[in-house]
Amino acid sequence: MGRLTWRPGTVLESVTETPRVKTLTIAAPEWPGHRPGQHVDVRLTAEDGYQAVRSYSLAAPASNGTVMVTVERLDDGEVSPYLVDEARPGDQVELRGPVGGYFVWEPALGGPLLLVGGGSGIVPLAAMLRVHAAAASDVPTRLLFSARSPDEAIFTAELDRLAADDLQLQVIATYTREAPADWTGYRRRVDREMLEEVAWRGADRPLAFVCGPTGFVETVAADLEQMGYAGDRIRTERFGPTGGTP
Repeated sequence: MGRLTWRPGTVLESVTETPRVKTLTIAAPEWPGHRPGQHVDVRLTAEDGYQAVRSYSLAAPASNGTVMVTVERLDDGEVSPYLVDEARPGDQVELRGPVGGYFVWEPALGGPLLLVGGGSGIVPLAAMLRVHAAAASDVPTRLLFSARSPDEAIFTAELDRLAADDLQLQVIATYTREAPADWTGYRRRVDREMLEEVAWRGADRPLAFVCGPTGFVETVAADLEQMGYAGDRIRTERFGPTGGTP
């Protein structure tokens, strides 16, 4: 972190994903680029000089001097309420990054690839899928994501489109509180039985990325390892309070 410096950013666009989630496109002409799965520190400075910093996953590859972050509003947060409710084109922020090199997937890493996301944990996984699509990768990929309800599911239309356009990609959703009226898929939290049905089995050293609340990630990672996934092939990213589950 010592070599990372703060760089100026300007909000270009704010797009509503769900009632509590927005994707911000930020102009960052000095940004050095990033890899799918990395995150960025965002710093806000108030008029009285008070500063607040939070980290957010980068939602898409860098493009034309811009970065994208998808932010879920936390009612007791210092940064997310502003980014979701207040940020407008022209607003200034500061960026530091990219941060992280472990929770990263690129086509050269291969697969078969299993992505498991809970709530806003879908964000870095979506960045990986966007790179997968842009590269026309032939790596077989399955995404399993959990959301409380359709209103709280992020990127569903895009994920459906990516899966429809790519025979190598399967997208599986589970809803834990409320499902669409015509839903025939899973209606519960991700559990061992679900993973047994979805995860790659019998493949040569499948690679898994798991992101979400701490409790969700720890449970999924433990189940995958018990199912035979090699520990060094399970990569995890946690956020939120211990024990949180979407």
